[in-house]
Amino acid sequence: MLTLENISKTFNPGTVNEKKALSGLNLHLDKGEFVTIVGSNGAGKSTLFNAIAGSFYVDEGYITLGGRDITFLPEHKRSRVIGRLFQDPLRGTAPHMTIEENLALAHQRSSKGAAFSRISKKDKEFFREKLRLLDMGLEDRMRQPVGLLSGGQRQALTLLMATMEPPELLLLDEHTAALDPATAEKVLQLTREIIDGNKITCLMVTHNMHQALELGSRTLMMADGKIVLDVSGEERAGMKVEDLLERFRAGAGRELDNDRILLSE
Repeated sequence: MLTLENISKTFNPGTVNEKKALSGLNLHLDKGEFVTIVGSNGAGKSTLFNAIAGSFYVDEGYITLGGRDITFLPEHKRSRVIGRLFQDPLRGTAPHMTIEENLALAHQRSSKGAAFSRISKKDKEFFREKLRLLDMGLEDRMRQPVGLLSGGQRQALTLLMATMEPPELLLLDEHTAALDPATAEKVLQLTREIIDGNKITCLMVTHNMHQALELGSRTLMMADGKIVLDVSGEERAGMKVEDLLERFRAGAGRELDNDRILLSE
């Protein structure tokens, strides 16, 4: 479904700031797989997502999605089939537009409808039904600007916008990390329900080691722009956080030294 073949990316090549962010990385996801990713800062997690989403073109290698070569497909065209959420709840929505208008834009983009077309009565009812699933009362606030919502409400809305028409691939880049624990758990539960209910293929970056093992069916660990651990099935089912740390040590040749990840144990 998604295949990355020997992709590499170096920023600022030939300068003192040269940084090899991805190095000969290979990855294949089957349709419907839900994969979690863990790694220290600078491991290449967000760079991997940027490469898949088309924020830049890779220096080497190929990327295919659903059997199509998207290596040099522009980002705006990839966004029609790839949904993405960021850590910052303020990204992904237009704060001065209403909830209804934000949903309309997402619906038009994913369904390839005409930009800025009139929001029909049928569209409004569709949006209202989707908002009810969030159980946050947003279906009664559709004419309010998104900027008035809390961080958790905006992140839940962004999740809904990214999956209103189920994408071929969903990228979740620590999308609950900036939320308070109760709100984060609510958004995470919504995430599970939407992914499972629509059988969406998903890659999720998390700093929480327990989440990495509990969610989905496969876990990757990254270091130095490479995947150093890839576990799934029965092997993953029996793993504990300590096992992940030991396997990381063996694959990366060093201890995992990210306090934020270690404190999430």
